[in-house]
Amino acid sequence: MRKNAMKFLTIVFVFGLFLSACAPKAAEEDSGTIAISGAFALYPMMTRWAEEYTALHPNVQFDVSAGGAGKGMTDALSDAVEIGMVSRAISAEEEAKGAYWVPVVIDAVFPTISDQNPVKDILLSNPMTRDDFTKLFITGEYKTWGDVVGDPSITDEVHVYTRSDACGAADTWAKYLGGAQEDLLGIGVGSDPALLDSVIKDPLGIGYNNLNYAFDITTGVNVVGSLVVPIDVNENGVTDPDELLESTVEAVQAVADGKYPSPPARELNLVTNGKPEGIVQDFIVWILTDGQQYVSESGYITLTTDKLAEALQKVK
Repeated sequence: MRKNAMKFLTIVFVFGLFLSACAPKAAEEDSGTIAISGAFALYPMMTRWAEEYTALHPNVQFDVSAGGAGKGMTDALSDAVEIGMVSRAISAEEEAKGAYWVPVVIDAVFPTISDQNPVKDILLSNPMTRDDFTKLFITGEYKTWGDVVGDPSITDEVHVYTRSDACGAADTWAKYLGGAQEDLLGIGVGSDPALLDSVIKDPLGIGYNNLNYAFDITTGVNVVGSLVVPIDVNENGVTDPDELLESTVEAVQAVADGKYPSPPARELNLVTNGKPEGIVQDFIVWILTDGQQYVSESGYITLTTDKLAEALQKVK
């Protein structure tokens, strides 16, 4: 009897040592703070992901800030943050410096005007073509709203607004128009929200914004005081039903169906300095798997199954 009791105590003791050896390691691997910075385009999605991941892993905290795609890349490569949010393609030079990146969602940039624009009714029924936008943002040939709509009697001056900071939205919008961000004309404004605010306050203004700034993230429709301008993709001179985008749902569907051009639709990326490890790797793997369930309800477009599988393979 005593022998059996001693045997039982020995098993309990060994099992206890096993648990005590494992517990600190698990806690260590599942704790810490992940600093994330970069593109305004990905900021709303990232804050949702951080919130949901923290609910599953209470010992993991996040410090998420938006400041433009350029800042996200710079901070990540300088070890100022663990993850950079980048809303443009990663260059070969950046990869050579250690940028390790994976796409996580699809977003798009949309042209925006004030809902007090004097020719808004014409723009909504007879949309602008890519060439029209080029003559506003790249060549500067259009000087008045009369030039835009083809009515010389309208002499209201066009006020073009653009981003002053290095960012994916400007880069993508410029690529759609056949240029680079430095080719974009206009009054420079330093962030996505500030750019839209400038357009809202100026009835003669026109700018461009990422999806979750062009549309109200709460109501899912045009931000009060602004309108998303249709693009005449097929250049038939009239606004087709899938070109008039008045809600997040409509915009997401148009991008997902390939009816909205790419660019200005594009993939959004996460970048780390070298291949991610530890909780950073675990978080990115979660984003590409379980975290995808929050993409569409947050106003973004999911990557294709093949793209997700490729990104997951890369980060593991």
